[in-house]
Amino acid sequence: MYEPIRTKSVHSTMAGSTPDFPHRTREEELDIQLAGHLAALLAVTDELRAHAPSDDLDTAAERLAQQVARLRGGSAPTRAPLTAAPGEPRLAPLHRRAHTLAGRALVVAASRADTAAAILTAERMDAHAAALEPRELTAR
Repeated sequence: MYEPIRTKSVHSTMAGSTPDFPHRTREEELDIQLAGHLAALLAVTDELRAHAPSDDLDTAAERLAQQVARLRGGSAPTRAPLTAAPGEPRLAPLHRRAHTLAGRALVVAASRADTAAAILTAERMDAHAAALEPRELTAR
């Protein structure tokens, strides 16, 4: 009913014949993905620090920066300056975003078996969930 395919796939001939094509391992891809999630979490943490400074956020930001540097082979992440924007800060959306980013990072850290990053992201998820609880209850 169907005629068999007589030629090789374009995809197999292009990728299969070039040994110099840069390939990354699964671990390298997970490192890149985890570093990206942690860097995004660091950016939101810096934004929260600008609006509501605290020792907890300072410590978290330093630990996140260390993890990103470790995953990127020692290169330090770019940090935003701590300048608060004029007007009333909206902390609840920032905490929600940070909680979501920490959850994504936790999934990648768990799949990569990175205990240090998993513990850090779980702690950040708990901290941001706790920061949201009083606001969520009063908003209802």
